[in-house]
Amino acid sequence: MKKLVTVDKLLIKAVEDLDEDRVMKLVDIALNNGIKPLAVLDLIKIGVERVGKLYENKKYFIADLIMAGLIFREVLELDRIKEQFQRDTSKKLGKLVIGTVKGDLHDIGKDLFIGMMEANGFETVDLGVDVSKEEFVKSVLAEKPDIVGLSGVLTFTIKSMKDTVDALVEAGVRNDVKIILGGNHLTKESCEYIGADFFTNDASVGVEYCKRLMINLNREEYGNGVANLS
Repeated sequence: MKKLVTVDKLLIKAVEDLDEDRVMKLVDIALNNGIKPLAVLDLIKIGVERVGKLYENKKYFIADLIMAGLIFREVLELDRIKEQFQRDTSKKLGKLVIGTVKGDLHDIGKDLFIGMMEANGFETVDLGVDVSKEEFVKSVLAEKPDIVGLSGVLTFTIKSMKDTVDALVEAGVRNDVKIILGGNHLTKESCEYIGADFFTNDASVGVEYCKRLMINLNREEYGNGVANLS
């Protein structure tokens, strides 16, 4: 008897195979079948993470990483997906500076997080991908954000994240911001090693942390320790 393959598995595989046309068709099927837009984006994120693993294993190339990002952005531009990120621009809860750290070209998780943060009243400054520690420091000095987001999918980005936090310390601005890390490879131990305030493997959890952080007028309630709400 032939095993039934679900739409979610087919969608993940299509992203992994970088089959753009098939991805778009399966996204349409998934949405029509009642799968929530954010759940669809999570499936695509899983597929992109597989692309990242193939890149780390030298089976895919940089061009493939870029293609995965293009597919994600095409899905993100669909009307039914964009509706999830509609926001009231008159309200600003806080300011975020965010980028994918040096050595990594992935922007899927970052872009999803930005969309959700903006939908929840945050002003965001997107530094893009492959962002050096110097660029982060320069932006923090210029933008004076409340929160700095360091994103990375590849495992070696732990070093880039630590280098960035160390650079913020050297510049004398580390204590002026909260630092949140995003990436599936991150753990409580790696977060402590990097010197960040918080890490998450789920964009929605990160948004909730940031909201609670800014809503609370006394930031000291959160302390300087490592937190993980996932």
